[in-house]
Order: sequence, then C-alpha cells, then structure tokens
Amino acid sequence: MKINVVKINGKKAGDIELNDSIFSIEPRVDLMSRVVNWQLSKRRTGSHAALSRSEINLTKSKAFKQKGTGRARRGANSVVQFRGGGVVHGPLNRSHSYKLNKKIRKMGLKSALSSKLLDKNLIIIDKLESDGKTSSLRKELERLGVVSGCIIQSGDANNEFLRAISNIPNIKIIPEMGANVYDILKHTKLIIAKNAIEKLEERLA
Repeated sequence: MKINVVKINGKKAGDIELNDSIFSIEPRVDLMSRVVNWQLSKRRTGSHAALSRSEINLTKSKAFKQKGTGRARRGANSVVQFRGGGVVHGPLNRSHSYKLNKKIRKMGLKSALSSKLLDKNLIIIDKLESDGKTSSLRKELERLGVVSGCIIQSGDANNEFLRAISNIPNIKIIPEMGANVYDILKHTKLIIAKNAIEKLEERLA
C-alpha cells in the first residue's frame, strides 16, 4: 500500500510503499490487549509487602500464664488476631513479569500499526528537523492534526528537534527498536520517520 510522505510543516514530500503484511492486516484486539497487559506487568515494581508473624518486632514470650486468669489461653502478642500482629498470606516482594510468546508480541505490534493506518492516524514524516523552538514545532504538529502523538525515529532526529519536542506535552518520541504496542495505542496519532520504516519492517518481517 502506498502512503504519502510529508514534511514536518505538512507539505507533501513524495510517497512510500508499506508492507501490507505489517501495516494492512486485520487488527487483533485480543492480542494487542495481551501485549499491553504483558508490558504493564513488567513495569510493576512488586515492592508491596506486609510483615508476617515472625517479622513483627514484639516479644515472642507467652503473654500470661495458661491457667488461672479466667482469660482465653493464648501465646505471643504477634499472633494475627491481635492489633499490631502479623498478616497471614500478605503480599510479598515479587516480580509481576511473565513470559509472552514472541509471535504474539510481533502480531500485537503489527495489529497496532495496522489499526493506526486503518483509522487514518498514521503519518510518515520525511525528516525530523526543527529550529529548536518549541512554539514553532507545536504549531507545525497542530497543522498536522497532532495533539497526542507517538513518534518513532531511527536516530535521524537532530538535536534541535529533540530539544523542542521534549517540552511538548502528550508527545513521546521513541527509537525504532523501542516501538511498542502500549505507546502506540496510548497516543492518538502515530508518526514514523521515513528512515525508520525499513528497519521496522525488517524487525517484523
């Protein structure tokens, strides 16, 4: 499928042939959901924890003698049924990450790219260049209809562009190797640098 290539100011700069097996497949919502859940699970720190009975800083000695007090028999103050005691089966430090089949991850990314093209939210940029001014770059993006966007670049963005784009909210720029389903779906528009298309297609071939 052919798609127009535009400059950052919105003017046409030619066209490019996209691989139909990557950008024109039927989007699989179920696979995209699985990949997003997998990504978010890997981001979790897993630092939640609760103290068990053995970790409570209380004396382990018997609170009072077994008989003769008229009270129910009991042991240490760290038992779970008393205030300040331990927690039974509480959360522990652990990793929430899990394995996901590589074919599923690849198909999820293809589905995300195809969904953007299907919804007409895919923009191919000739070059990622700017004069370094955030205000002018914001106006150019608004001219392209980009208010919330994910930009995939292949190391071709100049320093002025990177400096200017970093000050614009709801815009994220990532390298081609970092292209992922979560960031693509989170933002309304997907902007891909022309030089990144070939590497992206090689990765997903």
